[in-house]
Amino acid sequence: MFNITQAMVMDTLGMFGFLAVELTVLFLLISYLVGVLQEYIPPAKIQSILSGKHGKGYIVAGLLGAITPFCSCSTIPFLKGLLRAKAGFGTMLVFLFASPLLNPVIIGLFAVTFGIKVTVFYFTIAMGVSVIAGYTLEKLGFEKYVKPQAYIEPVLVAKSQGCASTCGGKQAPVSKWMKIWLSTWADFHKVLPYLIGGIALGSMIYGFMPTELVASLASEDNPFAIPIAAVIGIPLYIRAEAVIPLSAALAAKGMGLGAVMALIIGSAGASLTEVILLKSIFKNQMIAAFLFVVLGMAVGAGSLYQFIF
Repeated sequence: MFNITQAMVMDTLGMFGFLAVELTVLFLLISYLVGVLQEYIPPAKIQSILSGKHGKGYIVAGLLGAITPFCSCSTIPFLKGLLRAKAGFGTMLVFLFASPLLNPVIIGLFAVTFGIKVTVFYFTIAMGVSVIAGYTLEKLGFEKYVKPQAYIEPVLVAKSQGCASTCGGKQAPVSKWMKIWLSTWADFHKVLPYLIGGIALGSMIYGFMPTELVASLASEDNPFAIPIAAVIGIPLYIRAEAVIPLSAALAAKGMGLGAVMALIIGSAGASLTEVILLKSIFKNQMIAAFLFVVLGMAVGAGSLYQFIF
């Protein structure tokens, strides 16, 4: 028993260290790249591309999500950039839903592991639900649940460091690259408590929830296997590179294929870390709607998959 517990603690600490480094680097890198893009692509241009007129903006947002290899957490800095560029609210939500589910890594692994037919089914469901959910939430007025500070650029403060940054008592001009970095760092500083808290919770669940338990709860004999798998998937933070092989292993242990589909969508589409990070952008009503869409997509896709295949 001691050895098992010790192994779980080591798995938890290992996952915490890995995610802390990976998500920190991803957040800073993506935030900086978004800042660079905003220097060269004016907000009005982004607004026109993702305006959602005649449905074109929604499809573009979904395709943008499909070609960006982001996990559920690393969509947040990109989402912040879209908010500040005042892109359409519905199209931003389409990107938020589609990006982690349709990134090239997960689609490629899906095709290799489950075949083209299942991959096309998964892509169609994820893209379709993302577009419908984004459009519906915009029409229902959920934009009012965005926190006002999410639209505001961080205040930049350049510290004086002798003659390197001051000359004759005047502050030296800050280069645009340094300005982008300072904005990136200010953003990171604001979300850091959310990031650490989410990683800690996700790592503990990862370390202490055995795959055998997941497989038994979501076995083909359990009529509630699909919703259980969808709910388990959200706190069980799994990277896109790991979710498909893990799902294949769970299927081999007796997990129903509909439940496998629900687990993949639940774990790739949302995570505790992402939900906690979204608290810095959205009010509780919007976060509840986000979780409802992801869970609904997971349960619906799992049930439909089981019926068709």
